[in-house]
Amino acid sequence: MARIKYYYDTVTCKYERIKTTSGDIILNTLGILSLTLAMAVGLLLLGGNYFESPRELFLKNEVKEMEFYYQNMEAELRKLETQLASMEYRDDNIYRAVLGAEPVDKGVRGGGIGGADRFEDIRAKNIDHDEVIIKMEELLTRLKRKVYIESKSQDDVVALAENKEKLFAAIPAIQPVANKELIALASGYGLRIHPVYKVFKMHTGLDFAATIGTPIHATADGVIDKAQVNFSGYGKMIEIDHGYGYRTRYAHMHGFAVREGQKVKRGDLIGYVGDTGLSTAPHLHYEVFVNGVHVNPVHYFFNDLNPAEYEKIIELASIENQSLGM
Repeated sequence: MARIKYYYDTVTCKYERIKTTSGDIILNTLGILSLTLAMAVGLLLLGGNYFESPRELFLKNEVKEMEFYYQNMEAELRKLETQLASMEYRDDNIYRAVLGAEPVDKGVRGGGIGGADRFEDIRAKNIDHDEVIIKMEELLTRLKRKVYIESKSQDDVVALAENKEKLFAAIPAIQPVANKELIALASGYGLRIHPVYKVFKMHTGLDFAATIGTPIHATADGVIDKAQVNFSGYGKMIEIDHGYGYRTRYAHMHGFAVREGQKVKRGDLIGYVGDTGLSTAPHLHYEVFVNGVHVNPVHYFFNDLNPAEYEKIIELASIENQSLGM
């Protein structure tokens, strides 16, 4: 029950009852509501400053979780970058060095990842933590570029290795006639007495003395380019094109074990020692060409000889004597 209020009227000297109008009621109600609203807003602001809402707590936890994953991703990318740097070092300083190739240009490996506005589209979107995202993008882009360059370099290294293997197989590296004691080397490379004209003349190969029918072997991989029969000069003769500028000639043969165009491997039987053409005794005349120029074949027996044997054959080849044929 509402309390009745009175006031003292000095004119009538009586207490008169205070009459409440509708306007007063409305004003009082509005005042109470305004005060309540103001207190509510104040409490909300106070609570917002000192207490976090469930939504804010959820978002903060989500941000912390994202930062944790970003840090882990960055650590993994840094680890990959270190491993890639190790691969680049081995590529430049081991693989390419062994294969005789130049290292990859440092400017190519350390090239940039684009202009300054490369990531402006990310900044323009006003994404939260955009700097973290840009940092990760930059690192990932740099790694992708390095992986691509290293992949191309590894392809080059594989091609170089395959080519180098073929090159090694194309170099004459064994004696054409089996000769473990080196006693069959009858005449060396250089000025020698011609077997017919008895004057000093350039001898462009080595003469290996052997009985007729002794096997002759290809000294490197190649293709039989010539298998000719002459009644003078080199007699029955084979020439092998080994590629990479290498070529060998086998002369005064008794017979062939191969045909023109046939592919041979180092050590394959190609024919037999004979005494055909301009020859004074059964032997094999052996020549080596590099880019069309005669070279001393004695320097191409490294697969067959140890250091002592090599010194011995150099000594035998240097003796000035008479050649056994052309």
